[in-house]
Amino acid sequence: MADSDATPEPVVKRGSDVEYAAVDAAEGMSRGVFLDESDGAPNFALRRFVLDPGASVPEHTNEVEHEQYVLSGEYTVGIGEEEYTVSAGDALLIPAGAVHRYENPGEEEGAFVCVVPNGDDTIDLTESE
Repeated sequence: MADSDATPEPVVKRGSDVEYAAVDAAEGMSRGVFLDESDGAPNFALRRFVLDPGASVPEHTNEVEHEQYVLSGEYTVGIGEEEYTVSAGDALLIPAGAVHRYENPGEEEGAFVCVVPNGDDTIDLTESE
């Protein structure tokens, strides 16, 4: 890895080169990493998530904040005690440690871009009722 004072090199990664993998804690959600520290990005990871029709992600927390931009579909995001229906063009800030969840009751997939600081982004499932 390059030294932290070095200027990063430009990177262009084609969407067709990004591989998607299932998210372990979520049935029906997959993630593709566009850029992160392995590409030389010094601060943030840029990822795209796809939430299949009928899929849901249980309540969980993450150690780091998440900035998200909805690309397509319409789905529900629960953050703390609030619930939001989001669709293409909407943006969300999910603070570090906030309990949140996703549900896609519709018939089309939902997709969003998520930016997080580089480093550990472990999903910690919360206890259900």
